[in-house]
Amino acid sequence: MSIIKEFKEFAIKGEAVDMAVGIVVGAAFNKIVSSLVSDIIMPPIGLLIGGVDFKNLKVIMKAATKDAPAVTLNYGQFVNTAIDFIIVAFSVFLAVKIINRLRKR
Repeated sequence: MSIIKEFKEFAIKGEAVDMAVGIVVGAAFNKIVSSLVSDIIMPPIGLLIGGVDFKNLKVIMKAATKDAPAVTLNYGQFVNTAIDFIIVAFSVFLAVKIINRLRKR
């Protein structure tokens, strides 16, 4: 079977289209979750622990000079990203669980 014929069969099947739609929706969902975490969840948490903006939490490893910017370890941004991941992973887990339950019926 030629590679073009194989690709045509793959592209026409529903799985390829479903996968493409899932990727596009997943990318949009990721943006929503990132905004939820950075704009809604983290500001009140930062306020509760003393008015800290997590995006600005960092350890300066080497101070800035005239020629080079500071070298920093941005652990606050890492916390935001980790919370993003947890929310997205939990949402995907719930979606798969619901889909599997519906398939059993």
